[in-house]
Amino acid sequence: MNNCRRIACSDFKSGLSIAFSRVKPPANSRSRSHAAAAAKPAPGSEDTTEKPRLRAIDLAQKVQQDRSQPQAEKPELSGQQKRVMELKRFSLQLQHVHPNVLAKHLHRGVLYEDKDVVVINKPYGVPVRDDSGATSISSVLPVLSKMMAGIKIKSDSQLFPCLKLEKEITGAFLLARSEKVVEQILNLNRNNQVERKYWVITVGVPVPSEGVIDIPIIEREVMGPRPHYKMSLSPLFRMNDAGDGMTKVRAHRQAQSAVTKYRVLDSSSGCSLVELQAFTGVKHQMRVHMALGLTCPILGDHKYSHSNKLAPQKLPERVLEKLGLEQSKIRHLPLHALARQMKLSGTNLADISVACPIPKYFTQTLKRLCLTFPDEKDYK
Repeated sequence: MNNCRRIACSDFKSGLSIAFSRVKPPANSRSRSHAAAAAKPAPGSEDTTEKPRLRAIDLAQKVQQDRSQPQAEKPELSGQQKRVMELKRFSLQLQHVHPNVLAKHLHRGVLYEDKDVVVINKPYGVPVRDDSGATSISSVLPVLSKMMAGIKIKSDSQLFPCLKLEKEITGAFLLARSEKVVEQILNLNRNNQVERKYWVITVGVPVPSEGVIDIPIIEREVMGPRPHYKMSLSPLFRMNDAGDGMTKVRAHRQAQSAVTKYRVLDSSSGCSLVELQAFTGVKHQMRVHMALGLTCPILGDHKYSHSNKLAPQKLPERVLEKLGLEQSKIRHLPLHALARQMKLSGTNLADISVACPIPKYFTQTLKRLCLTFPDEKDYK
C-alpha cells in the first residue's frame, strides 16, 4: 500500500512539472526580462550611467546639519604624547625660518659684546655655515650687525664667526667684529688660551669620574645596508697577544690627534651630567670620545650610539621611563650638549667670562633624571 502511494505521488509531481514546462511565458514578460538584463552592466564592465548631481542647496543643507551636530571631543593627550610633540616642535625650531627672524632671535640672545667681540647664544639645530644656501648663523650676520648698530645708523660694522660649533650643539658662540680679531682669537685658541667648557648628559656613568681621553680620531666608511661615513677612534695602543699588556701600534696617516678632558658633575638614574673641555678641534670629537672611548654616549646622539649602523639611540627602560618616552619616539630626542662657558684672558683683548643660560629642554631632562648642576657662582 505504501509503495502504491509513493508511485502515485511521484507520478503526480512529474506530471505537474511537465505541465509547467509546456506553459510558455507571455511575450511582454520575456521582453521585460531581456530589458532588465540589458540594464545591468556586464561583469567587469563600468557603469556609464550618469549619477544625479548634488545640487548646491543640498550641499548647503548637509553642511548646516554637520555644523549643528555636536563635535566629538578630542581625546586628551597623555603626558608622554605631549612630551613627544614638544620635542618634535623643538627639533624643528628655527631650522627653516626667514633670515630676519633668526637675526632677531640672535639679537635677543646676545650674551656679551664689546668693541672687538660678540658672544651670542646659538640655538639648537642651526648650522654655523651652510654651503647649500640654507639659513645659517653666517648668512644672517650682516643683518645682525645692522641690528646691533641700529638700523637707522649707517655703519660699516661686520661680524665674523671665529670658532666652530656643531649644528646640534647650543650655547655660547664667539663672533669677531673684524678679520684681524678673528686671527687673534684663532692664535689664542691654538695656544689653548680660549677656554670653552661644555655640559653634556650621558647615558651611563664614566669611570673614573674625572680624566683625560687622548685617542686619535679618523673618518671611516661604515659598510652595510646604508653605507655612510663616521668619525672613529684610531688608538695608538692595543692589547698584546698574551693579553697581559699593551703594545704600541703605528699611527694612521689620516688620524688626527684628539684630546678631551672630562669631569662628572652628578649622576643618577643611570645617567650623568658631565663637563667636557676639548683641547683639539677634531670633528665630532667629544661625541666620539664619550660614545666610543668611555662607552657613555651623549643623550640624543643618534649618530654615535651605534658603531656600525644608522638608527635612533637605544635607551635602557628605566631611562625611557624617567624621560616619559617610548623607544619608538626616541628619534625626536635632541642632542643634550651645551656650550656652557667661555673664557678669554691674559691677552690684548678684554678679559671675557661668559656663562650661557641652560635651555628649557636641557633643564627639563635634568629634572626628569634627578640630576643637579653646580652652584651658579662657579660659572660667572
